[in-house]
Amino acid sequence: MIFLKTFNNSAALVQDDQGQEQVVLGKGVGFGLKKGDKIDESKVERRFIANSHQDEVNQVKEINASTIDLTNKVIQMVEPLLNVKFNDFQYLALADHIDFALSRIEDNIDISAANTRWEVKNLFPKEYKISEKVIALINKEMKVNLPVSESIFMTYHFVNAASDNDQVQETVEITELISGIIDIIQYQYQMTLDTESFNYSRFITHLRVLLVRLLRNKHHKS
Repeated sequence: MIFLKTFNNSAALVQDDQGQEQVVLGKGVGFGLKKGDKIDESKVERRFIANSHQDEVNQVKEINASTIDLTNKVIQMVEPLLNVKFNDFQYLALADHIDFALSRIEDNIDISAANTRWEVKNLFPKEYKISEKVIALINKEMKVNLPVSESIFMTYHFVNAASDNDQVQETVEITELISGIIDIIQYQYQMTLDTESFNYSRFITHLRVLLVRLLRNKHHKS
């Protein structure tokens, strides 16, 4: 794999052994290299074929090297905890979100999500708890203080990974649908569901799988 040019210390354009151009990501993957140098492939965390994923390549160019390194640390933490594997698009969406969140801190902008915190925390308790750990990691690594609302947005990305879904907006839509279904059940049967129980967790999982299938079938038909 031959180095062509660098976007930053953690993102570079390379040429593989078949002559195909790829964008590779990884800590220090492009550092100190000149055109024609061999890439240390052990540093490569992610790769995108340049011609096939031009939108993603353009997105990579806009993300800070420190954010790419941080995203790798976040994913290394999250994947074993959730027993998931982030695909390249989920990885890029998460990196882009973290980069944007850090820029909002610099500009002193807070996007409130207080109205959805309770439902996200109760619908996806495992993912939410992990998101809190991730926020603590980001705060420590970047010496910032991200708002609580970031735990909610981060949870959506982790639910995506668990659902093998690339679209955060679809996860938001599913969350709203599940919340509405829970409200109907509790009202109809005049009961309060135990959000800490195994049965509740299993019910939410089945609901989520069903809604993902229904939404994807709907989008496919349209």
